[in-house]
Formats: sequence, structure tokens, C-alpha cells
Amino acid sequence: MAKLTLLSLLTGAVIGLVIGCFRLALDHMNAARTETIAWAHQWPVLGFVLVCASVAATTALAASLVQRSGQPAAGSGIPHVEAVIEGTLPAAPLLLLPVKFVGGLLAIGGGLALGREGPSVQMGANLAQFCGSTFRLPTTDRIALFASGAGAGLAVAFNAPMAGSVFVLEELVRRFDIRIAIAALGASCSAIAVASLLLGQQPDFNVAELPVPSSWTGPIFGLLGILAGLAGVAYNRLIIKTCALFDGLTRWRPEFRALLIGALVGALAWFAPDMVGGGDEISQQVLVGGIGLAALPLIFAVRFVLGPLSYAAGTPGGLFAPILALGACLGLGFGLLCPQFVADSGATPITFAIAGMAAFLTATVRAPVTGMILIFEMTGAFNQALPMLWASFAAMAVPTLMGNSPIYDSMKARTIGVAKTM
Repeated sequence: MAKLTLLSLLTGAVIGLVIGCFRLALDHMNAARTETIAWAHQWPVLGFVLVCASVAATTALAASLVQRSGQPAAGSGIPHVEAVIEGTLPAAPLLLLPVKFVGGLLAIGGGLALGREGPSVQMGANLAQFCGSTFRLPTTDRIALFASGAGAGLAVAFNAPMAGSVFVLEELVRRFDIRIAIAALGASCSAIAVASLLLGQQPDFNVAELPVPSSWTGPIFGLLGILAGLAGVAYNRLIIKTCALFDGLTRWRPEFRALLIGALVGALAWFAPDMVGGGDEISQQVLVGGIGLAALPLIFAVRFVLGPLSYAAGTPGGLFAPILALGACLGLGFGLLCPQFVADSGATPITFAIAGMAAFLTATVRAPVTGMILIFEMTGAFNQALPMLWASFAAMAVPTLMGNSPIYDSMKARTIGVAKTM
């Protein structure tokens, strides 16, 4: 146990350094994309072609890295991590790390609507697997360290150490285990300690202090949760169907499919550069009330389609960040539409946006505790627990009653199927 504890701290520190560098590089890529699009607008026709071609090229290159490496680096990576923990698939070698790192920068930095947390989780697990093998841990401890490394990756991706630890227990192993809990806490602590030297300690989102809503508003937030649950079921189904559609285009090489998707994203980036990318900028604008009711339906509809389309490109990239952006838009729109129900209650439209983020993540992933703690740590809105609890309760119940599988369970089956054909 002592060896596992010490290794969790050491591994977490390495993960904090690697994922911290990944986040910094991704910030530079996102800034460079925005500046390039603005610069290209000097030439309406040539600039449009240049933007579409550049996004298409980075997307195709990211897909090519995945294909040529022979590693399970496409998509989120969380389903692969879960399959390794279950013993269904073998762990990937350390070669996965550079493929996921570079491929994630190209795909997400290029403008695909993908999140940084998927690559971060898989890279963290990959580093933990390497450390466990190097120090010859027994199988049970190696799995514990592997899962803990994945949680540390999530912790650094969102600067959310508690969510990273809970994610390990709630989503990855789905049980409480003392050894795994200790390793998860240790890895997340040391990962954040190192990453904070690069990224700082402030929450990812800047949110003004919010009043505490009255307890009687709970059913209103439950109604938001029902809406989020229905939207989450539709979103999960769209991801699966979009991936199946592009998987069925067997006459086209994966790189060409990615090239086509990248060109479509590039065209969108030309006309609406703020609409592409992981979605953090959209979430931040929502959380400061910077988006009006008239624009929210369009943003939600475009991002609702863009996320699954981006995931189908077969590049590294996660689901959490795009889901949070959709949930924020859904919640803010709901809050702006029903002010008469919550007059003088202390609930604001921003309160609904925060509850919407937790609810939509719960509806798609089915990890409500992780979702709520994640939103707490990303926003600092610790006094909004009751609205999130009501919304997450309803958002968890709706897809469960409808028999809709959590998105990572569905993608895990797809990942195992792909692995067996290789």
C-alpha cells in the first residue's frame, strides 16, 4: 500500500506537468486560430479557402496520426480507459501519449468541437500505466494507479481535483475501493500542485457571486432537468448515429472523412469563429450573461450538430467541454424564458445556466456527483448546490427511464468492436 501511495503522488506530479503543458499549448493554438481567421478576412475569397483548407489539413493530419500509429487514440479515450480497467482491452503502450498530445492539439486547436478532457484522461492513464509497469506493481495496484492517473488527467484538464478523484470512483471503477480512493486522491493532489505552477489556481470560469435561490424553486429546476434529460438522450443518439454513418463510408479513407469534416468546420469558423472549438468561450459568455435570448437557440442548434460531427472525424478529443457549453446555453435560455416563475426567489438566469451544465452532463454521461462537483470547482458557485441537485436528479431519471445508455457505455462497445477488427 505504501508503494502505491508514493507512486500515486509521483505519477500525479508527472501528469500535472504533461497535461499542464498540453493545456498551455492548446491555449496558444486556439489564439492562433482566432488571429489567423481575423487576418484572412482581408481577402474574402482567398481567405475563406485558406481557413477551410487549414482546418481540413489539421483535422486530416490528426486522423492520420491516429491511423498510422495503430493506437486507440481516436475520440475521447475514456471508453478505452474503462475497457482496460474492466480487462476487456489491453493497456496501450507509451506511444499513445505523443499521438494523443499532438493529435489533440491539431484537432481541438484546429477548431473541432471537442474537449481537452478526453485526451487528458487517456494521457494520464497512459502515464500511470507506464509508471506501474516500470515499478512492477502487482496487477490490482497497477489498475488502481491506472484509474487514478485518468482521474488526475481530468483534474488538470478542468482544474478540478475533487471532480477528478470522484470521477475515478463514480465513472471508471463504479465502486468505492479504499486503495483506489487513496491513489486517486494522491494523484489528483500532486497533479494539481504541479499544474497550478503553469496554469494558476483560479477556477476555469469567472462567475459573479450569486444569491442562494429559495428552496421552493426546486421543482422549476427539476423541469429544467427533464428538458436536459430529453436533450441528452437526443444528443447521445446523434453521436452514435453520426459515428456509424461515417464508419459506414468504407470506400473513403479515414483521413479523407476527417478532411471533409474539417473543411465544414473551417467554413463555419470563417462566418462564426466564436462558434467552433471546445466551447469554453461560449460557456464563459453564457455565465456572464453575454449572450441574449435571440442568439441562444441558434448557438445551441449549431453546437448540437457540430459536436457529434467533430467526434466522427476520428481524431483525439473529448465530450465534456462541448456538453458543458450546450448545458449552459440550455439553462440560460430556460432561465430567460421563465422569470415570472422565480421572481423574488433569488434564482437568476445564470443560476439556471449553472444548473443546466450539471444537468446536461448528467443526462449524457450519467455521473451526477462528478458533474456537480466539476461545476462547483469550475465556477466557484458552491452555494448553488440545491438547483444543481434538482436539475441533475431529473436529468438522471429521464434517460434512465427511457432506457438510453450512458454515452461512454455506448462508445465503449464501439471501441471494443473496432479493436477486435484490427
